[in-house]
Amino acid sequence: MAPLSYSVPQRILHWGMALLIFFNLIFSDGIEHWHRLVRRGETITPDDVASANIHAYVGIAILALAVVRLALRFVQGVPQAPAEEPAILSMIAKLTHGLLYLLLILMPLTGIGAYYFGNGTAGDIHADVLKVVLWLLLALHIAGALVHQFYWKTDVLARMTHGVRKRA
Repeated sequence: MAPLSYSVPQRILHWGMALLIFFNLIFSDGIEHWHRLVRRGETITPDDVASANIHAYVGIAILALAVVRLALRFVQGVPQAPAEEPAILSMIAKLTHGLLYLLLILMPLTGIGAYYFGNGTAGDIHADVLKVVLWLLLALHIAGALVHQFYWKTDVLARMTHGVRKRA
């Protein structure tokens, strides 16, 4: 039987990872500056490396937390889609979640390939393709949560915030 809400560890991981993901998406200047210096063959200072390292370490943390989150998902399960959600939108939600998890693994791996192993192709995929796809999926994910909250008036948002004790 599927749980009514996400567990406390699942909710903490969700919101903690959301903060880390948005941090890396919004504050990517350090790694971008480092990349420009490397590409131009210019001198890289310890401050440049430290700034780029922040982005890299946050990305590695996202990868590790995504693995933990997937393990919890398989062990603890997840709530079922609300009955109010049309079947096609339920399928889109499952696809979006699957692609988000895939990106939470692929983005750090391509970032590691670029930063630690100097793989330019991995860097291009990371910054030019996966980053755009991630922004799109995040927008779709947030829009879906808001539609559930304000249009269908379901408990989807509550399941990932404070939890739901029983079905109404």
